Amino acid sequence: MSVLQEFKEFAVKGNVVDLAVGIIIGASFGKIVTSFVNDIMMPPIGKLLGGFDFSNLFINLSSKSVTTLAEAKAAGIATINYGLFLNTLIDFVIVAAAVFILVRQINRLKNQLVADEPVPVATPTTKECPYCFNAIPVKATRCGCCTSELK
Repeated sequence: MSVLQEFKEFAVKGNVVDLAVGIIIGASFGKIVTSFVNDIMMPPIGKLLGGFDFSNLFINLSSKSVTTLAEAKAAGIATINYGLFLNTLIDFVIVAAAVFILVRQINRLKNQLVADEPVPVATPTTKECPYCFNAIPVKATRCGCCTSELK
């Protein structure tokens, strides 16, 4: 079997395809969460804090004076962008909470499905000989130990 054939078999297996779909959906979900944080959550929080913009919080590491992060980037000034870090941290907390809620609900559904399924009753494969009390197959007509005839 050639390497190309092996790779083809590997690539079309269900787990690889499922993983790829999960990564694509996860990346899209990340974009949605980032937009939610930056465009919906942070403006009201900033307004509550007196018109504060978290994404523009930074520490200037040079002696040049700039007022915005965009100015600092345009001038090539080194900065510590802790406001962007706060936005990313909030993104993470929202994603982690969403994943937690999703996994929790999936586990609840799995537990409900398992609880709803009837437990199969195991049919016995052996019985006890009434004479010597050894285990013998259910279909046996004579005991293999004491050779007694069974009813």
